Amino acid sequence: MKWEDLTPAQQQEVERQLEIAVRGAAEIVPVEELKSKLVKSVGTGVPLNIKLGLDPSAPDIHIGHTVVLHKLRQFQQSGHQVQLIIGDFTGMIGDPTGKSETRKQLSRDEVQRNAATYRQQIFKILDPDKTRLLLNSDWLSPMDFAEVVNLAAKVTVARMMERDDFTKRFQAGQAISVHEFFYPLMQGMDSVVSRTDIEIGGTDQKFNILMGRTLQSAGCEDASGPYAGPDVPWGRGGRVRTAAFCYSVSAACAAGGDREL
Repeated sequence: MKWEDLTPAQQQEVERQLEIAVRGAAEIVPVEELKSKLVKSVGTGVPLNIKLGLDPSAPDIHIGHTVVLHKLRQFQQSGHQVQLIIGDFTGMIGDPTGKSETRKQLSRDEVQRNAATYRQQIFKILDPDKTRLLLNSDWLSPMDFAEVVNLAAKVTVARMMERDDFTKRFQAGQAISVHEFFYPLMQGMDSVVSRTDIEIGGTDQKFNILMGRTLQSAGCEDASGPYAGPDVPWGRGGRVRTAAFCYSVSAACAAGGDREL
C-alpha cells in the first residue's frame, strides 16, 4: 500500500494520525517508516500493534509511565491495538539502564505483587477493550539454554558496549554482570514475539527499544513461534520491523496531561 493508492480522505487521516503521533516525541526512529505503517493501516483497515513494556519493579506506576500511557490512549482513539507487556520475567533481572552498578534482582513474589497493582492502575488511562495485556514470562521462561545462546549470537559485545551506562561503568572499572547484557535481548524478544509495529518508551529506553528492531531485522521472528503465549496475536504473516518512539517527561507534559502529547 502506497501513499498514491489512498483516497484524499484516507490521506488526510494518515496526516492526522501522524501529527498526533509525533506530538511530544523526543525522537522517532525512523519517521518515514512510521508514516509508511500508517499508510498501510489506513489503506487496509488493519490496526497497528503498539507496544509498551513495563517492568513491575515498584508497586506503583509513576509520572513517566503516564506520559506514554496517554500516548497509547491516543493511538487507541485512532483505532489501533495496544500491546502492554508486563515484564514479570525481565523484572526479576532488572533493567541496568542508568545504573552505575548491578541492579538488585527482585524475587518472583515481589514481581507478582507489583504486577497486580499495575493491572489496576493502567486501565485508569487505557481502553481495556483495545488493550492486550501480556506477560513476557509466557515466552521467556520456556526458552532452553540452546535458544538463549542462539539469541545472544544475534548481537555483538561491541554493540552492547555502545550503551552509555555500560561504557561508563567499564571505563570506571565497575563490574558489569553478563546477565545484564541479556536484559535488552529479552526486551527485544518481547517485540519479536508480539509482532510489534510501533514501540514507545522513555528516552532512557532508546537502546532497549531499538534492540527489538535489531532482532526483527536478524530474522528472529521466523523462529519465535514456540515462545508465544496463548494471547499473542499471530497470523499477520511476513517480516515486521518496529518503528521506535522515545518520549521525554517535561514539566509541560506532567502538568498538562495529554494535551502536550
